[in-house]
Amino acid sequence: MLSVRIVLLGPPGAGKGTQAVVLADQMGLVHIASGDLLRKHQARETELGLKARSYMQSGLLVPDDLVIAMVLGEIGRDGNNMGVVLDGFPRTLEQAKALDEAMAENGIDLAISIGVSEPELVRRLGGRLVCRECQAPYHQDNVPSICSRCGGELYQREDDTIEAIHRRLVVYQSETAPLLDYYHQQGKLHQVDGGREVDEVTRLVIEVVDNYR
Repeated sequence: MLSVRIVLLGPPGAGKGTQAVVLADQMGLVHIASGDLLRKHQARETELGLKARSYMQSGLLVPDDLVIAMVLGEIGRDGNNMGVVLDGFPRTLEQAKALDEAMAENGIDLAISIGVSEPELVRRLGGRLVCRECQAPYHQDNVPSICSRCGGELYQREDDTIEAIHRRLVVYQSETAPLLDYYHQQGKLHQVDGGREVDEVTRLVIEVVDNYR
């Protein structure tokens, strides 16, 4: 198993989740997706889930203290010595600093930023459907009647409506984009073109990890 700690960065719709799954499968990493964790907490109506629900439905970031407690708890359960790919976390400088403090040695190893133009992001997110069971993503341009992975129902999340998309992109620019400079100053940032075909983006992301190894 590869012992590397990777953060995937990028705006909503950049394909972080898709690439995180590939990295986890091909390199034996633990995949932790903060968005999936939040939705699971909501479905279970945990204290964290109930607090986060109103923020997510409005297309806003969940407060740092809630996300930090949830994700760090998940990392601690799997063990800090295992390789991990973080998808959707950290999203703010406070979260990034908390992550660095929680991890042994020098924090994360790689921050890979997936860049996509805003018009393409709106197109992707506005037509996105996800499986209610396994969260597999689909697009309305080419979508089956049910999830091809598990047979679950496909639906559009409330934070993928056009109004919520624009709010999410504004929040990303103000809250999350500064992480690029944060990891650049640490010498850990690598950028890939997320506007290419999915397989080509995967090749670029894996190339970054292979070069680190």
